[in-house]
Amino acid sequence: MVQIKEFRIVMPLSLEEYQVAQMYMVMKMQQQSTTGDEGVEVLQNKPFSDDGFGEGQYTSKVYHLQSKAPSWLTTFAPVDALVMQEEAWNAYPRCRSVVKSPYFSKFFMSIDTIHKADNGCSENVHGLSEDQLAVRQVEVIDIASAATDYWSYIVGRNNVDLSNFHSARSGRGPLLEDWQDHCSPVMTAYKLVTVDAPYWGFGSRLEQALMAGERSLFLESHRNCFAWIDEWFGLTVEVLRELEQQSDYSLNKKLGWPCSTESWMTQEEAPLEGEKSVA
Repeated sequence: MVQIKEFRIVMPLSLEEYQVAQMYMVMKMQQQSTTGDEGVEVLQNKPFSDDGFGEGQYTSKVYHLQSKAPSWLTTFAPVDALVMQEEAWNAYPRCRSVVKSPYFSKFFMSIDTIHKADNGCSENVHGLSEDQLAVRQVEVIDIASAATDYWSYIVGRNNVDLSNFHSARSGRGPLLEDWQDHCSPVMTAYKLVTVDAPYWGFGSRLEQALMAGERSLFLESHRNCFAWIDEWFGLTVEVLRELEQQSDYSLNKKLGWPCSTESWMTQEEAPLEGEKSVA
């Protein structure tokens, strides 16, 4: 059964700041998680243009996540079952990612994100139908939460306590109780996750595991966006794009697949993945 869940992550940032924060966070987390055996392989990183979606940045990546596989999955699937292929179209403030698995060919996951300058109070920002709204779940993620679970351990955890954190460069923080209702600036990432693993016997369990994993990844990555604010504050998107090229090359070199960044940045058509789109 297809699962649809909308995660709302409120951030003490402006929309413009969040774009920079997210780019910086992605680069740093990818570097931290990539070793000689596992991590992120960047196949393409280039501008794209789509009539309906607009203009932005297209990326194609392969995630080598062998050690992240739950033990129950490895009892019948090979260790490389969690090699995932991701295509992403970032036309900020709107983004779309599509994740597929070479091993589980019927598996499909999409993440549609809309960023808005509010505190998570907007309803149906993705324009879902009545049938889709009937099955959609909604969860508001508090980046100041200290709660952990199994997937927090798998994803990794920044030990910064945001209820005591204060940014020297921006003057923001700490994030105290009900901070979402009182902070300025404020914005929300509305992430609609759709997971479909139509496999008898384990498909539902796989869908639940991936949804839980995405939740933990959203929590940790957005905690890092704010915890690292003094590292990225004042940088521009243009500077981050240049750093991306260097980071992508470094990632591939770590994994033993160096390639030229020049070919990634060529302006080409990157057709938007529309299969099973819900937004």
